[in-house]
Amino acid sequence: MQDPFSQDQRPRKRRHLFLRLDSWIDSTLWSAGFSLGDKWEDLNIFFRRFTVKGYKRAFFEVTGEAMTLGTAGFVLMLALALPAFDETYGNWRQQDDFAVAFLDRYGNEIGHRGIIREDSVPVDELPDHLIKSVLATEDRRFFEHFGIDIFGLARAMTENVRANSVVQGGSTITQQLAKNLFLTNEKTIQRKIKEAFLALWLEANLPKKEILRLYLDRAYMGGGAFGIAAAAQFYFGKDVTDVTLAESAMLAGLFKAPARYAPHINLPAARGRANEVLTNLVQGKLMTEGQVIGARRNPADVVDRGDRETPDYFLDWAFEEVKRIAVRYPEHSLIVRTTIDTSLQAAAEEALEAGLRQYTKRYQVQQGAIVLLENGGAVRAMVGGRDYGESQFNRATNALRQPGSSFKVFVYTTAMENGFTPETMIRDGPITWHGWSPRNYGRGYAGRVNLERALVKSINTVPVRLARDHLGTKKIAEMARRLGVESPVSEFKTMPLGTSEVTVLDQATAYSVFPSGGLESNRHGITQIMNYAGKVLYDHRRDSPERKRILSEETVRSMNSILTQIPEWGTGRRAKLEGIKTGGKTGTTQAYRDGWFVGFTGNYTAAVWFGNDDFSRTARMTGGSLPAMTFKQLMSYAHQGVEIRPIPGLDAPEEDSTAGDTLVSRSELVDESGAPIIRPRVLSKEATRLLRELAAAFSTAPPVDSQKEQSIALKPTTTE
Repeated sequence: MQDPFSQDQRPRKRRHLFLRLDSWIDSTLWSAGFSLGDKWEDLNIFFRRFTVKGYKRAFFEVTGEAMTLGTAGFVLMLALALPAFDETYGNWRQQDDFAVAFLDRYGNEIGHRGIIREDSVPVDELPDHLIKSVLATEDRRFFEHFGIDIFGLARAMTENVRANSVVQGGSTITQQLAKNLFLTNEKTIQRKIKEAFLALWLEANLPKKEILRLYLDRAYMGGGAFGIAAAAQFYFGKDVTDVTLAESAMLAGLFKAPARYAPHINLPAARGRANEVLTNLVQGKLMTEGQVIGARRNPADVVDRGDRETPDYFLDWAFEEVKRIAVRYPEHSLIVRTTIDTSLQAAAEEALEAGLRQYTKRYQVQQGAIVLLENGGAVRAMVGGRDYGESQFNRATNALRQPGSSFKVFVYTTAMENGFTPETMIRDGPITWHGWSPRNYGRGYAGRVNLERALVKSINTVPVRLARDHLGTKKIAEMARRLGVESPVSEFKTMPLGTSEVTVLDQATAYSVFPSGGLESNRHGITQIMNYAGKVLYDHRRDSPERKRILSEETVRSMNSILTQIPEWGTGRRAKLEGIKTGGKTGTTQAYRDGWFVGFTGNYTAAVWFGNDDFSRTARMTGGSLPAMTFKQLMSYAHQGVEIRPIPGLDAPEEDSTAGDTLVSRSELVDESGAPIIRPRVLSKEATRLLRELAAAFSTAPPVDSQKEQSIALKPTTTE
């Protein structure tokens, strides 16, 4: 018989085993901790030998904190520097390889871009007084600093505080070159940070004289001239190596504000600025008063160039297009025929300036931009800002701004492509999407409305409901890209109301799909690229891909039927053109920071933006106010004497009372592609009719006997 107590031995042995294991773990951990404590105590005893007291302790404490903060600052600087150094990838000297002469759509020369190698003069060959004039005015310590002049920055800040305004700049020549080579003129903190790091990079990779040469070759000098050599030819009609001290002072004075001091526009201001440069030479101890007195008494004269206007914002953009296209060709000295129409360009500039002159104070708005496309994709006008001389930053192509309600067109187009119609009913009421509750402009709700009314009245809740419940933001973003938006499109929930930033060129490109019948825009600014031997290297008609259909005809018909109602009884009534069917959409962003109107006829598409560079709010400016009025002024001019084309999907265009009153038949005017030229009216309707009547009268008058006419002519006349 088995002993019953033997069955209890196994669990008891297991318990003893676990107790011994637990005891071993406890003792081991305690021993290890005790051993580490002894070693830590030994380490503390060792470092006590280095303990300092009194003023030495304060020094080491400060040094230690500085090292900690310095390490953190180094990591932060590295994070900020990486985006700046990304700008240096690739062949950043590529601009040296191109020298481009630009022609307008009719073959008239309108400007140059790039550096002509023969005009790029080494620093050692330039007159000594020219170099000294530039350094005395722009960067006296150029050959001493490392790209950022700490002392010069402190001096500029001191002078600005004393004057209570900005009277001196702290940027070095290297920093200005970094901006010209890699960055834009947009006034942002990010750009200034990049500029500082790139200045250090240039100083580490280029000798001082090369930096100075590049700066002198690339700076904008007014009058459409880039570089000091081109400026010497334009203003004085001579080679840069032959300029006098007075002329050098005038050239050096242009770097600060070429529009304000351009001598062909304001010679007294240019001479006054040149006198300041001469004073800088004396104060900087680069010359004596006796050496500059002759230049003070005999200021420079300039060659009379008249009122020369160049479409500089367009040329900057077109030059980038040329470099993108022509990089495949061995020839880099090129003649480029563009799509620009100088009469429409002048009209666009005048429309922008007129609007700002009249409404700057009322709406607290300082800047604007316009892009005008002829339907088919040709860029006929581009205005990137109020004054190119003051700021070369192109707000039409580079400024990313929220489009506001003008972005809703992409939402509704996506809906039409997915089975919705203008008559589809949808609820306008309170809506919440992941904690976000958008409201309408008037804070009220209309209940059930159709999509046509929702877009015409720019109701906010409807596009949000479409995106949340039916479409999704991904489909809307894909539609925006299909229509031609090249800026990154956000897929965030607020995107249907226009929070994803775009450019003015993006909006003009996208909207031009509707009057093109659903075909892609095919936006372009270059029609031909030729070398100086006359060989055509690139032809847009030959080398550009065939336009593809990106919207169905039904979608185009639906969208055009809605968009043409907005100037009739919607938010864009101030944009309506008399006698011409017009479609478009207004856009106003949060806090009234941006105002848009983007619209089209059967002939042209135009995008108009107004706002402030510093993103400050305007005085309640909406897209239906100044932008719509500016659109109307430009488009009214563009359609004078033009055969009105129909908008696809609609009935025949409304009759224009001025159409057909031109003296030259439309069929007799063709452009470089063989297409009819649509040009603005030169003569008024009344003048045209009078000339026709005179021509008819002379053609039907009875012949006059020559002898009788001669005898009458020979009779003496008497006066009472």
